[in-house]
Amino acid sequence: SGNDNSEALPESIPSAPGTLPHFMEEPDDAYIIKSNPIVLRCKAMPAMQIFFKCNGEWVHQNEHVSEESMDETTGLKVREVFINVTRQQVEDFHGPEDYWCQCVAWSHLGTSKSRKASVRIAYLRKNFEQDPQGKEVPIEGMIVLHCRPPEGVPAAEVEWLKNEEPIDSNLDENIDTRADHNLIIRQARLSDSGNYTCMAANIVAKRRSMSATVVVYVNGGWSSWTEWSNCNARCGRGWQKRSRTCTNPAPLNGGAFCEGMSVQKITCTSLCPVDGNWEVWSEWSVCSPECEHLRVRECIAPPPRNGGKYCEGLSQESENCTEGLCIQDKKPLHEIKSQNIETASDIALYSGLGAAVIAVAVLVVGVTLYRRSQSEYGVDVIDSSALTGGFQTFNFKTVRQGNSLLLNSSMQPDLTVSRTYSGPICLQDPMDKELMTESSLFNPLSDIKVKVQSSFMVSLGVTERAEYHGKAHSGTFPHGNNRAFGTIQARNKATYIQNLSSISTRSELKTTAIFGHLGGRLVVPNTGVSLLIPHGAIPEESSWEIYLAVTQKESSLQPEGTDVLLGPEVTCGPSDLSVSTPFALTIPHCAEVNSEHWNIHLKKRTQQGKWEEVMSVEEETTSCYCLLDPYACHILLNSFGTYALIGEPVSDCAVRQLKVAVFGCLSCNSLDYNLRVYCMDNTPCAFQEVVSDERLQGGQLLEEPKLLHFKGNTFSLQISVLDIPPFLWRIKPFTACQEVPFSRVWCSSQKPLHCAFSLERYTPATTQLSCKICVRQVKGHEQILQVQTSILENERETITFFAHDDSNFPAQMGPKAFKIPYSIRQRICATFDTPNAKGKDWQMLAQKNSINRNLSYFATQSSPSAVILDLWEARHQHDGDLDSLACALEEIGRTHSKISDIAETEIEEPDFNYSRQNGL
Repeated sequence: SGNDNSEALPESIPSAPGTLPHFMEEPDDAYIIKSNPIVLRCKAMPAMQIFFKCNGEWVHQNEHVSEESMDETTGLKVREVFINVTRQQVEDFHGPEDYWCQCVAWSHLGTSKSRKASVRIAYLRKNFEQDPQGKEVPIEGMIVLHCRPPEGVPAAEVEWLKNEEPIDSNLDENIDTRADHNLIIRQARLSDSGNYTCMAANIVAKRRSMSATVVVYVNGGWSSWTEWSNCNARCGRGWQKRSRTCTNPAPLNGGAFCEGMSVQKITCTSLCPVDGNWEVWSEWSVCSPECEHLRVRECIAPPPRNGGKYCEGLSQESENCTEGLCIQDKKPLHEIKSQNIETASDIALYSGLGAAVIAVAVLVVGVTLYRRSQSEYGVDVIDSSALTGGFQTFNFKTVRQGNSLLLNSSMQPDLTVSRTYSGPICLQDPMDKELMTESSLFNPLSDIKVKVQSSFMVSLGVTERAEYHGKAHSGTFPHGNNRAFGTIQARNKATYIQNLSSISTRSELKTTAIFGHLGGRLVVPNTGVSLLIPHGAIPEESSWEIYLAVTQKESSLQPEGTDVLLGPEVTCGPSDLSVSTPFALTIPHCAEVNSEHWNIHLKKRTQQGKWEEVMSVEEETTSCYCLLDPYACHILLNSFGTYALIGEPVSDCAVRQLKVAVFGCLSCNSLDYNLRVYCMDNTPCAFQEVVSDERLQGGQLLEEPKLLHFKGNTFSLQISVLDIPPFLWRIKPFTACQEVPFSRVWCSSQKPLHCAFSLERYTPATTQLSCKICVRQVKGHEQILQVQTSILENERETITFFAHDDSNFPAQMGPKAFKIPYSIRQRICATFDTPNAKGKDWQMLAQKNSINRNLSYFATQSSPSAVILDLWEARHQHDGDLDSLACALEEIGRTHSKISDIAETEIEEPDFNYSRQNGL
């Protein structure tokens, strides 16, 4: 429609008096979808003509489609007009406003104009201006998910989906979707966890946002305390406990576990049972017609209390009260009298003999007790301060009588030396002190090469594949004086030889195996020391012989000042090999982990024998990584060598965890019983060394070991024997309590502290021993060991030494060494090694596995996720808790099915049967 036409149209329409046009239908706003034209319509009455004007210009009359009719009610003429508007017309218009059209109607009276209708091209862009973000919110917290839909004409309508189902806020008052396209959940419920998607739609298209995972978690809450348990000690001092569980509510969906203690213990005192005892007999009653009189007694001196035993014996006695003068069975008195005279003479004879025997026995016992009191234990108290109290330092002389633990007491001493000692009778190691090995029978033999299956396994009766070699410890093999050695009784000699054959090398525990590209695990049995060689650390088509050893001789690393050697000295090698992926070395330690109280260092021995610091555990470094668990340190390294952990106490509250164990055995003197109390580092290898020594000496573990928290506050350690049965056992005066200076406990080498007590039975018929061993730090922690045992081996209950007996698998090669199947491991690494803007990458994997420090170390690795999983393998070698790892992955949001479920399909191979026993 041109300008000429637009000017001519109004003039060609006649104007006459009448009614102005009234619009019955005006053109509406319209949107062009894709390339389809739209139709604008206009209807007016009365109308002689109707024409459209678009963007101020008349539309050519040829482009109008017109229909004419008559209104039946008024008789007026009704006209309806249509025009098409194409996409091209709208695109070609470049005005200051949208493309618009309006219609103009004529009647005899004049013209009327309709509203302007805009015509726009409809569209909806692909990308959302803001996608909703996943959230983790506590239960009953508020959830706000923001959504800004893509730009579009007309503006897009927003709809929310939860797990692909539309959300209707009208059906749930807790949900509001009206506020600027946002989804608001006022109080989160567990059922609100899920995947949320924002849907945007207009007349052109629909768009989906990225899904946002919402996790509603529940922080754990404590249940109510249970009632206090009964006192665990039947008599005297003990403890009772109460417990609570983190189930009110239980933590869900990654919620925090309850803080605080789940068990509380308090001391208690139980009333000891008192056995009843008879009172003295009453006076004899008046003689009865049957020539008898009675006397009685009652069980009231004292009466039985608190479950004590009732008196044994009769409560009344009767006897003839006429000395035979009573007529019995109608016999005359003189016959009865003659019989009584003969009986009386016999009684006099036997009474004389009995008195002579008793006099001789009393004399022998008196002489024996006198001699024993003069020479017992080979100790003479010569310091009067020993008489003034329980914890006194005193001097004593030793008489060289050989080792009473190995030799029969009938042996004669070959040399007597007087030597004065100052301090309590505590030995650092019975195999190293002259007090225990003064005899010339204990000079060392020449070097001996002993080959056994394990340091501890032969004594347990278990066979394994590792071999241990080393020198025999000096002072443990008798030789030299053949005459003296020949006096050992046959029974003792057989026992000694048996113990000798079962003891391992004392200088080194070592495990060796050959590994290839698939990697594996080395374990030194029952020491807590292990080595994990990851898959791919060794080049393909290569095999290396790798060893792992624990040095049991005194470490060459001597801590300075109050520094402490926290665990064993561990060597892995060969030292000239280097791996492409870090291996994981696990070393047990005895520190109570707290960075405010300890500064723990990893040290390595150089080829020159000197020790240099590798790193501090809290240090940020990319050369190696240390993860400190409560009882072990897991170290990621690239080079083999000899390593050790040193603890530097930062405050007096630094705690060194000591394991307290008590062993017992009969002495060569059959009436004596030896108690030996050990305080050693709380590491499996320290305990194994003690057990090995005790097996050599015939000792038996009498009570499950307990943990003592020994603080670095300069206070000494006291060890005492309590509640010894008074009429069954005795202990030599002033030896029931022993005190050890702080420096000797804190700054000593790894050799366990050892205190010995000697008890004596009053009679060989006593076969049961019950007493208490109290080990306490002055102004510190205290532990009570309740000894209740039979001193006869065949009646003694066996106590388990180690919670995890890993002696059957000192070396595992290939897939069997790992808890996570290799295919699953590959998927995890492929998923998490790729950086992700939302944080769901290997850093999140580390965080979910409680690895929050020194993440720069992992960033330098070719596959950070693989190194994190290696660390997980080292930490979970005993439990293999794959479910916890699966839960961590699900919380991250990358994994939608548990590892353990996938693993079930992967572990059907025979080689993986072991995994089913580990929770897969």
